[in-house]
Amino acid sequence: MAELIYDETGRLLFTEEMRREYTILMPMMLPVHLTFLAQILREQGFRVELLTSTNREIVDQGLQSVHNDTCYPALLVIGQMMDALESGKYDMGRVALLMTQTGGGCRASNYIHLIRKALKKRGWEHIPVISFNLAGMEKNPGFKFAPKAYVELIGVIVYADLLMNLANQCRPYEINKGDSDALVEEWMRRLLKRRMSLRHLSKTLASIAADFAAIPAQRAPKVTVGIVGEIYIKYAALGNNNLEQLLADEGCEAVVPGLLDFLIFMGDHHLVDTRRYHIKYKKALASAAIKLVFSFFQKRLIRAVKTQECFRVPADFATIKRLAGEYVSDGNKMGEGWLLTGEMLELIHAGIGNIICTQPFGCLPNHIVGKGMIRAIREDHKDANIVAIDYDPGATRTNQENRIKLMLSVARERLEGR
Repeated sequence: MAELIYDETGRLLFTEEMRREYTILMPMMLPVHLTFLAQILREQGFRVELLTSTNREIVDQGLQSVHNDTCYPALLVIGQMMDALESGKYDMGRVALLMTQTGGGCRASNYIHLIRKALKKRGWEHIPVISFNLAGMEKNPGFKFAPKAYVELIGVIVYADLLMNLANQCRPYEINKGDSDALVEEWMRRLLKRRMSLRHLSKTLASIAADFAAIPAQRAPKVTVGIVGEIYIKYAALGNNNLEQLLADEGCEAVVPGLLDFLIFMGDHHLVDTRRYHIKYKKALASAAIKLVFSFFQKRLIRAVKTQECFRVPADFATIKRLAGEYVSDGNKMGEGWLLTGEMLELIHAGIGNIICTQPFGCLPNHIVGKGMIRAIREDHKDANIVAIDYDPGATRTNQENRIKLMLSVARERLEGR
């Protein structure tokens, strides 16, 4: 067993020896994105396993592990980790947990500490918790990457965003069921084999778009439904009770904004801090670089989608920010901040007026910029058909689905009335 080493604050470090011996468990949120990320980590010498469990015990484990007024995503993430550790599948002397941190004011940046508290409660203080962040908040001697890995990470996000976008646009219309998912898997295999090279990125993105456009499809009009909200609940099937599958079963096309917008937003709001409050000048330089890089690649993604006339083209970050600026200040940055409002407006301007706003109950920032903005948006966009759905341990799936189906009934009436 690796020697346990602590820093000056008493935090257990993930060491080089652990890197060689330990299995790192990661919670699931975005299947395509995180499958790519896990492979990059494996190529860097880490043993990584994505947690895909969805059993009810996850919620029970979360309720036992964190205070009941902690946000629902934290409860699910921590519950999934504790459920995995109690499953008996792992060597408890050679296992670690990994969690992303943004460094913002959202409680998500405190998940690391909540996880450690849950481990201590069970007598598992010897299990290291790794922070995966780009802000240098916590460093571990055994969790470092070669520079090339950061380049590959950018490729992961761009390619995964495109695959998610195009698969969602093709899946409801495909003649041969399963074609879209099979093509996603095929491109994932090819991209992993290429090690996410960015050298031919534009050409590869265009090839992906062409392949999806070639899927035999019957594009009869369908109800299109946008999904926005808190980042975990918006993307994770565990968090939103498999919302995308529900919409598919109802014969709808789900439209889910990509991850790139959120990453650009994270860089952008540090620049807003500097402009408004004249602080964090050094951080602003790094944030400007992050925003510039991800904006550059977002434009490449948009250009690739435009090569195929059958696809709806996503708006760029600047457009979303401009739309949101008509309703809410860019100083609103907690949680998803003004970006959540902007995503609803982007969908409406793209002709997608049916929107589900997914909210963890008790997430104040997202209730303000999500549910709190719906009335103002409806006043200017009379056809906006928006429903806010709360997700928490006490919410019944039946109630959630009934409210969604009521929204869909309105959407179908409008579609048939055109």
